[in-house]
Amino acid sequence: MLNEKLELLKKDISEKESVIIAFSGGVDSSVLASISHEVLGKKAVAVTIKNHSFPKRELECTKRVAEEIGIAHRILYVNELDFPLIAENSPDRCYHCKKEIIGVLNSVREELDFNVIIEGSNASDLNSYRPGKKAIDEAGDSVYSPYIEFDVNKDEIRQIARELGLSVADKTPSPCLASRIPYGDALTEEAIKRAEMAEDFLIKLGFQELRVRDHRGIARIEILPEDMNALLQIREDIASYLKKIGFSYITLDMEGFRSGSMDEIL
Repeated sequence: MLNEKLELLKKDISEKESVIIAFSGGVDSSVLASISHEVLGKKAVAVTIKNHSFPKRELECTKRVAEEIGIAHRILYVNELDFPLIAENSPDRCYHCKKEIIGVLNSVREELDFNVIIEGSNASDLNSYRPGKKAIDEAGDSVYSPYIEFDVNKDEIRQIARELGLSVADKTPSPCLASRIPYGDALTEEAIKRAEMAEDFLIKLGFQELRVRDHRGIARIEILPEDMNALLQIREDIASYLKKIGFSYITLDMEGFRSGSMDEIL
């Protein structure tokens, strides 16, 4: 079944003849980039949009994975804070952000005279709050979601990534840093950078699945329950660093890591 889906993806992307891949360096977009490069060669280009909310560590990952695949890779810089409908951070922020990103990707597509943008939404995403999906739907034929078309879920994508030998097959998801700020609190460069620095620090200490949410200067750390004892052993070092970069209080979320916890109030 999995090999059948992989072959369907290859055939489908090949028939597009030329594609721009919305490339974040995560497992979803990396599999699309790998398949596209295999079947289309120079007619496949990976494009990464770098903004304040896209961590530097993730940008470095896109460079490494694009080189690993061998695909042509472009990085374009967009300041999302210049757009009030994004910066005000309403619950539909992702819709407005995705709309701007699609506009930039479409500019590249038109410049190269390529046929379509492909992006990595998958079947597993359909059960969660995804306002950006509306922007994809509104883009019409210029944006295509192969995983949705063939009902490919996250676990299957990881299996395909392993089969393709991609180094990011088991990479943990890393949603944009704007998701660390509660809805209704305006996004600022300072708050986004503070969340990035806090997470970088914890990652260097060996924690992998985590979020540091910024509640107006109160850090709410989410990590896996099984990692909590290890974190508490070095809590003084962590608290000291997080206060140094601007947090007033440091808290540990007793429910542990869960993706999309900011959506729980919606």
